[in-house]
Amino acid sequence: MKLLKTLRSRVREDAGMSTAEYAVGTIAAVAFAGVLFKVVSSPSVQSALTAIIQRALQ
Repeated sequence: MKLLKTLRSRVREDAGMSTAEYAVGTIAAVAFAGVLFKVVSSPSVQSALTAIIQRALQ
């Protein structure tokens, strides 16, 4: 029981992210956005999306 109380108190003490964690999270989000943009802007994906949209509108 004492171990469980100690673990709970340590988890509760870490209330938020530090500046370094925000920086790493931001860099990861930007990198993911860059990869997603490259994938979506490729000609094959654009043609597939265009075909899907045209079928949906007809």
